[in-house]
Amino acid sequence: MKPPRGVKQERGFTLIEMLASLGIFLLVTGAAFTLLTSSQQRYQTESEVLTSFQEARLGVDQMVRDINDAGFPPPTFATTDPRKVTLAPFGWSPNYTIPAPCQIGTAGGGTCFTPTDFDIIIETEPSPPDPNCPGSVEWIRYQLPQNGTTLMRGVACKQAGAEPGVQTSGVLTPFVQNVVNNSPTLQIGQFQLDAAYPALFPGGVPVPLFQYTCDTPSVPQNPPQPCPLAGADNAPANIRDVAITLIVAAPLPDSATGQPRLLQLKGRGRRINPNQ
Repeated sequence: MKPPRGVKQERGFTLIEMLASLGIFLLVTGAAFTLLTSSQQRYQTESEVLTSFQEARLGVDQMVRDINDAGFPPPTFATTDPRKVTLAPFGWSPNYTIPAPCQIGTAGGGTCFTPTDFDIIIETEPSPPDPNCPGSVEWIRYQLPQNGTTLMRGVACKQAGAEPGVQTSGVLTPFVQNVVNNSPTLQIGQFQLDAAYPALFPGGVPVPLFQYTCDTPSVPQNPPQPCPLAGADNAPANIRDVAITLIVAAPLPDSATGQPRLLQLKGRGRRINPNQ
């Protein structure tokens, strides 16, 4: 049967043309979804890095504020209640109640349980006051456990005749997550190799979270010196400055390379109160 005159016969797509078009469409769609997935992973990684940075920055700021307030009110404050004045700017352990305090060391040296490279107890009356310790000085402790990745913080009311290390050990709670300062040597080597951060761990060893500078009352003309070098002045009562170095790892590796993402933050707390 012939089509009527004046009506043109239009040809449709052949099967081969349909398959070719479908293949091209699938390739374009697949490429678009691959790019979208990669972008989402990148965004998630960067978001985790930003969150870790913000948490760590807030943590460093809080530690600096606490250290700046250390040693207030001093022993000369007009009161006979030992709970309302500070014995020293920084609590030490052991034998806190004995007049001769322990000696600060680095890399596990010294005779102090606290303060150490990864453990410090600040003695102060915070502002505003803690409602749980009305009218009382507080012990504020920051501790990074050995091979641990969570920086802990705890606050305890000062008790007459008590030792701050004992009083604060049972009140520590998570403060900053994913802290890698005190990582095992094997993991530090992996950070240096895979993550290409050789400058963050000099010598391939853990990086002290806290480093101390001491006043030198026995030689008053000298400026503050690192506490291990301060001789007879190497004691928690003489700590003037505390340098803080916090290294945190993002929870997720880099989406492009699969390597860890590390951030280093630094701060310095300077004790303002003379504690005399």
